[in-house]
Amino acid sequence: MNLKKIIIALDSDNINDTLAIVKSLKNEAFAFKIGYEFFLNFGISGYKAIKKENANIFLDLKLHDIPNTVASGIKAIAKLDPYFTTIHLSGGDEMQKISSYFKSNTKILGVSILTSLDSKQTKKYYNNNNVEEIVSNFAKNALINKLDGIVCSPQEITIVKKITQNKLIIVTPGIRPVNYQDSKDDQKRVMSPKDAINAGANYLVMGRPITKSTNPLKSLQSINSSLE
Repeated sequence: MNLKKIIIALDSDNINDTLAIVKSLKNEAFAFKIGYEFFLNFGISGYKAIKKENANIFLDLKLHDIPNTVASGIKAIAKLDPYFTTIHLSGGDEMQKISSYFKSNTKILGVSILTSLDSKQTKKYYNNNNVEEIVSNFAKNALINKLDGIVCSPQEITIVKKITQNKLIIVTPGIRPVNYQDSKDDQKRVMSPKDAINAGANYLVMGRPITKSTNPLKSLQSINSSLE
C-alpha cells in the first residue's frame, strides 16, 4: 500500500533550485507537479531532468481546446510518460472521451472548478453560485467519459467521493497546513492536509507551504506524519 499522498508543486523559474528540491523531497513525496511556469521556462529538457530523478511527474497543463487539438496534445504528452496530466472538464464530452482514448499509461485528471474561484465568480462565469452543484455535474461526466480522476477543491471532496464511489482518483489542491499564512496566497477554498485526506482525497497538491519553508524536507515529513 502506497502511503505517500503529497504532490509537490514545482512553481519555479530556477532549474537548479527546482532540482535541489526534487532531490531533497523525492523519497517523501508521491510526485512532483510541473505546471506552466516551469514547463514554459525549461520545456522538455527541464521535464526530463526531473524525470531522471526517478520521480513521478504530474504534468499539469490543463488542456482545453477542440477535441482533435486536445487529442494531439495528449498523444504528445503520452510520449513523456507523466504519471498524471490534466484537461479542463468544461471542454465537453467529446474532448474528455478522446483524451482518455489517447492517454497511453498516463492517467487523465479532469479539472473541475479552479480553487481560486469562489461562488461570486462561478455565478458570473458559470451562471451558478452553487460550486458543489457544478463540481458534482463535472464528476458525474468525468466518470461517464472514463477519465481516471478529478481535480477539485477540498470543500468538494466529500460530495465527489459519494458520486464516484472510489472509481475516480481525487487530487486536491488548495491544501494549507494549520496556521499557514501567505499574503500572496490566491487560493479561496482551502483545507488542512489531514482534513482533506479524512474527507476522501487520494492525493494532495502542495507548493509554497513546503518549497518556500525554511526546511522543506522537515515540513514535508511533518505533514506526512500528520497523515499517518
